[in-house]
Amino acid sequence: MVSAQSSNLGKTYSLMMIKSFLIWTFTLGVCLLVVGFPLVVLMATVGCLLSIVLQSVMPVSAVLLVAGALVMFNVMAVVFAAGVLTAKGVHPSDVKWLSWLHGEADQAQTTVYASCPLTCEIKI
Repeated sequence: MVSAQSSNLGKTYSLMMIKSFLIWTFTLGVCLLVVGFPLVVLMATVGCLLSIVLQSVMPVSAVLLVAGALVMFNVMAVVFAAGVLTAKGVHPSDVKWLSWLHGEADQAQTTVYASCPLTCEIKI
C-alpha cells in the first residue's frame, strides 16, 4: 500500500515537472520571437555576414552551416533556460507577468462611463 502511494506521487511529480518544462519552453520560445525580435534581426545580420566570409573557405555548405548553427543556438538557449527554471522549481503560475498565459484578466482597468462624473455622485 505504501509503495503504491509513493509510486503514484513520483509519477505525479514527474508529470508536473514535464508539464512545467513544456510550458516554459513554449513561453520562452514565444517571448524570443515576439519580444526578442531585435535580437533575431541582429543574429540574422551576423549570420549573413558570417556566411559571406565562410563562402570563400567552404563554398558548398557555408549558408547551411551558419543557418543551422543559429537555429540550434536559439533552440538550445530556450531548452536550457526552460530546464534551469524547471530545475529551480519556478512554475509559470508563480510568475506575475505570465497572467496572459493562464487567461487571467487584469483587474487594473475599471470602466468609467462618460456620464458618471455628472450622475454618479447624485443621491436621491
